[in-house]
Amino acid sequence: MTKGKKTYTIDDLIEKVRTYITDSSDIELINKSYLYAKDKHSGQYRTSGEEYINHPLATAVILTSVYADTETICAGLLHDVLEDTDTTKQELEDEFGREIANLVYGVSKISRIHFSTENEALVEYYKKIIVGMSEDVRVIIIKLADRLHNMRTLWALPEDRRKAKAKETLEILAPIAHHLGIHKIKSELEDLSLRYLKPDVFYDIAEKLNNTKLERDNVVAEMLTSVSNILTEHNIKHEIKGRSKSIYSIYKKLEKGRKFSDIYDLLALRVLVETEQECYTIIGLIHSKYKPIPKRFKDYIAMPKANGYQSLHTTVFGIDGYLFEIQIRTHEMDEIAENGVASHWAYKEHKDLTKQSQNSTEAKLQFFKAIIELNEDKMSSEDFVNSVKNEVLNDNIYVFSPKGDIFELPKGSTPIDFAYRIHTRVGETMVGAIVNNNIVPLDYELKDNDIVKINTNKNSQGPSKEWLKIARTTQAKNKIRSFFSKSEKEIYIERGKDALEKELRKRKLSFQDFFTDENLKVILEDIKEESIDDLYLVVGNNKYSPNYIVNLIDKQEEEIKDIKLKPIPKNTDADIIVEGIDNIKVNLANCCNPLPGDEIIGYITKGNGISIHRKNCPNVYNLEERIVDVSWNSTINNKYLATIMIYSKPYDKALLEIMQKATVSNISIDSMRTINKIDDILYELDIWVNNLEHLNNFIRDLNNLSYIDNVVRFIR
Repeated sequence: MTKGKKTYTIDDLIEKVRTYITDSSDIELINKSYLYAKDKHSGQYRTSGEEYINHPLATAVILTSVYADTETICAGLLHDVLEDTDTTKQELEDEFGREIANLVYGVSKISRIHFSTENEALVEYYKKIIVGMSEDVRVIIIKLADRLHNMRTLWALPEDRRKAKAKETLEILAPIAHHLGIHKIKSELEDLSLRYLKPDVFYDIAEKLNNTKLERDNVVAEMLTSVSNILTEHNIKHEIKGRSKSIYSIYKKLEKGRKFSDIYDLLALRVLVETEQECYTIIGLIHSKYKPIPKRFKDYIAMPKANGYQSLHTTVFGIDGYLFEIQIRTHEMDEIAENGVASHWAYKEHKDLTKQSQNSTEAKLQFFKAIIELNEDKMSSEDFVNSVKNEVLNDNIYVFSPKGDIFELPKGSTPIDFAYRIHTRVGETMVGAIVNNNIVPLDYELKDNDIVKINTNKNSQGPSKEWLKIARTTQAKNKIRSFFSKSEKEIYIERGKDALEKELRKRKLSFQDFFTDENLKVILEDIKEESIDDLYLVVGNNKYSPNYIVNLIDKQEEEIKDIKLKPIPKNTDADIIVEGIDNIKVNLANCCNPLPGDEIIGYITKGNGISIHRKNCPNVYNLEERIVDVSWNSTINNKYLATIMIYSKPYDKALLEIMQKATVSNISIDSMRTINKIDDILYELDIWVNNLEHLNNFIRDLNNLSYIDNVVRFIR
């Protein structure tokens, strides 16, 4: 309801309800709910100056647009009585029954929070959604209708509150409406949010639409008649109408660099028919007269979108060469496209849900289960919010187990994500995956309706750290990290023991004879550890070499000589100068990959020379013992390895141009890895450079490319 429009009356609501609810007892219950709410809100007024009852009444009217059932409409009328009046939940239950009381209670729990775009508040907001939605999805549908009316009357609030409310709506509630498939509410929420967040952009687009409206209307009317005549000639009963593009959807296209004149689906038709077969017949008839644009045909009937949307889409050269997007669907598909999951909470006539709609509803409920699982994982507030936005609110897919159980996952998920979604143990013992009866690699990207079988082996060594690069969901990544945090110590211990046994065999020494109590005491005192497991651990994680440990016993004459007194006959790296020492073995630390130009320090290892680190490397930052001064030689001829991460928008020639830049800059690419994300691409490059300045110049050159978002040096 926009500024200046007359308020709704109970008669308006009843008139809309009667279009699909005919039972007189239902009408009486709705009327009773209205009178109860009106009495409770008596004397209350909104910021706009109107009587408060107008808000719940408008909320209920919005709910009729998605064919909400009687209980939902009653709860819409009553949704603020617990929050804003002295009514108790028990009173509501006594008056209207438990179902309606629970719906109102669920909405009031969400509304009790004063939302904010700060991370902590967002986390609380999502938690309230979980509480409200864990039992009944209708709670969120009421909340969406409530917010839509508030957005329609947002003009009554001060500007700062308008913008905060619009931002919250656009970032949180509109994506939820999209996820649930409620297009008509989602679309209006987006347009109203844009109107208050970026009024200049909103009105500029609106003006452009108005300026071209007459021309577009004439062309659409002519094309509509032409298509209708084709269908009539073939005796296909149909309904056909022009379809308008939302201002927000146009804004998103413009934001990606499109010109207003190039947005060809501004001209659009929607054809509604009775059967699925007629949809496919019509697409052939239209293509036989109007030439289609290649790659613009989409079959969402055979492969529905994640939120249940089904339709055929095609773009053709229509009347006078204008481009038209044409959508073809059945009346039932159209209802689901507009009302989404709300179409399954149907009124009396639709109580018997088909198996398909039951599966759809079950899939939607997994959306909220996913939030609960994310919330249970221990992560920072910021990580939680980002996970919800990126994984739960973005486009998702629905896949099946061999038994027919449905699982919802973010787009781009792999069998690893599926395995951990089933159970942590399934993920940890996974050894392979079969999708649609075909063996697939673990980095296979799952698609809608895939049937996924996970092969497990109870003797599996557990996940690989490489899986962290393959997994898409935060849940799976956290489970993998958790496994390594618990098992890494055991792995290092085993590795250290193996390394010591190998060193002893090489010297033809008996393990049992070597590790006597006396010898073990000498070794543990030297390395300042307490047990043989601690010894294995420090060898396994490369803190001490097995050679150094064995030398403590087998070569006593060398055990107390400091490494500074053990020159290496041949200088292995003349590019680095160790203060006061010539011909000493040095090696670059893999943890920070120092380059000439970085400030560096040396760490005296035991048995492996001096390890060179960047001064700010966390591995040596707080160490004082065993640190020596080192510096870069003034003349350096070698090249050094560096890793950079390139965040790029999708662009076909990106790799070619990056390689050309490297060649021009005299940089050798050692290896390259591409990671495709939803909206962008990440390239990980290992490159050989002369020094830090050489690297920084290359990074600057790459950042100047229009499609590159950011380039950073990666320190492991």
